[in-house]
Amino acid sequence: MTTPISSVRATPAPAAAGGGGDGGLRKAAEAFEAVILRQLLASMRQAKLGDDIFGSSATDNFREMADAKTADSIAAMRQFGIADMVEAQFRGRAASQAGVVQ
Repeated sequence: MTTPISSVRATPAPAAAGGGGDGGLRKAAEAFEAVILRQLLASMRQAKLGDDIFGSSATDNFREMADAKTADSIAAMRQFGIADMVEAQFRGRAASQAGVVQ
């Protein structure tokens, strides 16, 4: 049984991601995930089985904008885990560099 998208909620972020002087790391990680998702959606659009009889450059532009908004929304939900992994990796590097500096 699948869960309807309207009932899916974003997982809460860890307490450390709440701002503590991270310089926007959380937002940067979400933006990176959105870029990956945009590329995924663009690849899926290219794999069409037939020609679009109503296709035009305006339709293509609208689809690209809709895909970008969709990717941003999915990334904000943090369901794929890409942003979490990127954030954890850079937090670990920042912590190890802070230990070396002190």
